[in-house]
Amino acid sequence: MRKNKIISAFIIGIQFIVIAASAQVAPKYSNEFLSIGVGARSFGMANATAASVTGVDAVYWNPAALTSIEQNMNLGLMHSEYFAGLAQYDFGALAFKIDEESALGISLIRFGVDNIPNTIDLIDSDGRIRFDRIKSFSVVDYAFTFSYARKLPIEGLNVGANAKIIRRVGGDFASAWGFGIDLAAHYSFDNWQFGLMARDITTTFNSWTYNTENLADVFKMTGNEIPTNTTEITLPKFILGAAYTYQFARKFGAMAELNLDISTDGKRNTLIKGDPFSVDPHLGMEFQYNAMVFLRMGIGNIQNEYSMNGEKSTTLQPNLGLGIKYKRLTIDYALTDIGDVSIAGYSHVFSLTFAINKLNIEPNNVK
Repeated sequence: MRKNKIISAFIIGIQFIVIAASAQVAPKYSNEFLSIGVGARSFGMANATAASVTGVDAVYWNPAALTSIEQNMNLGLMHSEYFAGLAQYDFGALAFKIDEESALGISLIRFGVDNIPNTIDLIDSDGRIRFDRIKSFSVVDYAFTFSYARKLPIEGLNVGANAKIIRRVGGDFASAWGFGIDLAAHYSFDNWQFGLMARDITTTFNSWTYNTENLADVFKMTGNEIPTNTTEITLPKFILGAAYTYQFARKFGAMAELNLDISTDGKRNTLIKGDPFSVDPHLGMEFQYNAMVFLRMGIGNIQNEYSMNGEKSTTLQPNLGLGIKYKRLTIDYALTDIGDVSIAGYSHVFSLTFAINKLNIEPNNVK
């Protein structure tokens, strides 16, 4: 009875948060760099890993699963490039056990385009073109995340949370600071795993500051509106995941997972459209041999598109992945299409995870 009351209160609380957030005016796709995903394993499975995620990548996908990290400490690194190397996307994280019941994690995400030419001063006061006056700048998004996970008295049930600090920089022209909180839960039962990730549950706020002193004349000449300092809001998103593992031989096994991404910022071009809720399903599968070699595939980003002559078609994003685990080291690779092949092409994603045993220290035991 007490457990049912707690669950009911939690659901009612989420409903009130969503209703209050939806009443605010917020742009779609705010802080969208935080929706790309991390880890080549997840990319290979079309980001369907909210329930089955293990190790240090849980700081992003489901911090409640951090209690399952191997050894006492996990280190994870990832690098990928988009649009023929124009944009760089990097992730690094460290997770460690406090004891057998709880774990902590810290992570950093960086998504940026570097070496952008600044041609504002290309022409001097005499009308001459001065290439020596061209400078460069970067447009970069950062997210610093602090995670905590704990096992509950109910067997198989864990909860977790993220506190994230966001820093967005557009050269010397604009910058923003932001803050948000994620909540998560993870439950394991026999061969089943279930995950819930409530991102930006309190809404995430970005406070933007613009440096327009050197740009005022350019804005006026081009007829553009001079931007003013403002606050950007990211509304909550809920990710529901269910995974089933099947061992069909002594050394061979398979796992399938379905995730539903439920956004609350209005109608999106997803398989299930609504206002304010839109649902984006994605499916991933993983085949393993001896818990050492892994083959992955996934389907996601299912959308309806219209051609120039009005014909409707359904498109999807295919993904493939491969993983190799040897003792404490895991190397993962994914081949993923981030958009229309003719425009963006495929991207290669690499990630590395290493389990570290803290020197002379074991959970609840000091040697």
